[in-house]
Amino acid sequence: MKHIRFHLILFVVLLLSMVQVLAQVSGASNTGAYFGLLRNTRVAVVANQTSVIGNVHLVDTLLSSGIQVVKIFAPEHGFRGEAGNGDHVNDGTDKKTKLPIISLYGNHTRPTAEMLADVDVIVFDIQDVGVRFYTFLATMQEVMEAAVLSKKAVVVLDRPNPNGYYVDGPVMTDKKLYSFVGQLPIPIVHGCTLGELAEMISGEGWLSGGKSCELTVIPCSDYTHNSYFELPIKPSPNLPNITSIYAYPSLCWFEGTSISIGRGTDLPFQQFGFPNCKVGETTFTPKEIPGVSTNPPFENQLCKGAKVSFEKRPTQLNLSWLISMYSDYPNKDKFFTSANFFDKLAGTTQLRKQIIGGVGEDVIRLSWQNDLDAYKAIRKKYLLYTDFN
Repeated sequence: MKHIRFHLILFVVLLLSMVQVLAQVSGASNTGAYFGLLRNTRVAVVANQTSVIGNVHLVDTLLSSGIQVVKIFAPEHGFRGEAGNGDHVNDGTDKKTKLPIISLYGNHTRPTAEMLADVDVIVFDIQDVGVRFYTFLATMQEVMEAAVLSKKAVVVLDRPNPNGYYVDGPVMTDKKLYSFVGQLPIPIVHGCTLGELAEMISGEGWLSGGKSCELTVIPCSDYTHNSYFELPIKPSPNLPNITSIYAYPSLCWFEGTSISIGRGTDLPFQQFGFPNCKVGETTFTPKEIPGVSTNPPFENQLCKGAKVSFEKRPTQLNLSWLISMYSDYPNKDKFFTSANFFDKLAGTTQLRKQIIGGVGEDVIRLSWQNDLDAYKAIRKKYLLYTDFN
C-alpha cells in the first residue's frame, strides 16, 4: 500500500510539473497586448526559428493579422537557425513570405539608419538561454542602440529563461574586453529574461550616451524565475536539449582553450576532453557536421574525457571541469589557445590567471562576490517575474 501511495504522489508531482511547464506562455502569444501597438505602423522583426506562437512563426502570424511587416533582421545562425556557430550569415529573402532578410551577424551587427528608414517599430522575439556570451543578447542591445539613434520604438516579446533560476560568475567590469560575446556589466549567468535585460540596459544608461530606448516589453504569463522550462525548439544547432543548455555556461569557457566540448559529435556541450585525456571514461571523435560544426577541435581524432549529466538543475557554474582539465593537460603553455577570447568569455583576465596559478575554487568564487552582490542589487529593480528563493 505504501509503495502504491508513493508512486501516486510521484505521479501527481510530475503531472503538476508538466502543467506548470505547459502553462508558461511567451510574450509573443499574448497578441492582445501588442497588436494594437503595431497596427498602422511599418514593422521590422528580429527573429529566428524559435520565434513561434504555438506552431506558427511570429512573422506569419503578424502578416495574417494584417500587420505590415516590411523586413526581417536575422541573428547568429540565421532566420531559420541553419547556420553553424560563428558562421557568417548572409542577407537574403524569405522563401515563404518573400520578405527581405537582413543579417545582423555578417557585415553588420547593428541596423543602419538606412535599414530603418522605412520602419516605425522593431519587434524583437528570440528565445535566449540566460548566459552573457550567448550572442542573441548582444543582438538585442545593438538593435536598441540603432533604435535610439534612429528614433524608433522597440517591442520585446519576452520568453522564459531556462537558466533564470540562479545568478553566478564574474561580472564583466573591464570594458577593454567588451565584444559581441559580452558588452554589458553583468555576470555570466545573469538570471534575467531578455525583456528584463532590455529594461535594465535602457534604465541603467548602458546605451550610448546614457540614452534610454522607447521600449515596450510584453511579459510572459505564468512564469517565475524558479520555473522549470524546457525549450520546445533548439535555440541554436549546438544546444539540442536541456542538458546542453544547463552545461553551456560552464563549458563555453573551453572555446578559448585546447579542450573539445563535443562540437562535431551527437553530444555537443554534453561532453568534453582531448586526445589522451586521463579524466573521465567517455570517448568521442569530432567530425564536421554541415550547418552545425565546421572544423571542430580535434577533428577525426579520438578524444577521451567526461560526459555531462545532471541529477538536478545546477545552481552554480562548474569550476571543477575547468580546473581538472588544466591540471590534466600535458602542455600547460598551450592550454589557453586564445587567451584573449577566453578572457572575453570570462569577462575578466583574473580567472585565467587564477587557473594558471592553481588558485582553489572557493577563493575564485570569493573574488567574484563583491561585483556579483552589486549586480544583484541592480537586477532586483528590473525583475518582471517572481524571483527564485
